[in-house]
Amino acid sequence: MKKIVWNSPVVLSFAFISLGVLLSGYATNGTSTQLLFTCYRSRFSDPLFYVRLFTHVLGHANFEHYLSNMMIFLLIGPILEEKYGSEKILKIMIITALVTGIVHVIFFPDTGLLGASGIVFAFIILVSFTGNEKGTIPLTFLLIAGLYVGDQVMSLFAADNISHLTHILGGVIGAFYGLKGK
Repeated sequence: MKKIVWNSPVVLSFAFISLGVLLSGYATNGTSTQLLFTCYRSRFSDPLFYVRLFTHVLGHANFEHYLSNMMIFLLIGPILEEKYGSEKILKIMIITALVTGIVHVIFFPDTGLLGASGIVFAFIILVSFTGNEKGTIPLTFLLIAGLYVGDQVMSLFAADNISHLTHILGGVIGAFYGLKGK
């Protein structure tokens, strides 16, 4: 009988922590999500402001939001963690959280940001470099960037309660690391 292995520690830990955050949000009627896992402009003297710049990627509005992020995240995250290593994948996730949090606070100060979609978009773009030879640009990258990021640019000003700018920034971060190579 084969045993189940913890094959992708960063990706799996993130997915389970995010699930715990979602469940705690349900248990607290959204209070914990708003207080700790939603990025929004607040007083710079508030220490939680700085925490939320990183933790907003763990929060999700509801189970459907969580599933839409985690299905892609769990599909391609382990491939990337195997290729780039746990440390680099964690670094990409932290940088994506910080960059998207800061940009959101600057440009959208009156709204909250939560969810892992910036990281998911970084991963979508980054996975298009899998199996690529150093010094080349894969056609898959150009197609994925055109389709995914292009769609987000087209939707940038839609009134749909989705942070398309976060998706674009995640894609740019994924492209940066993909072009940089292993």
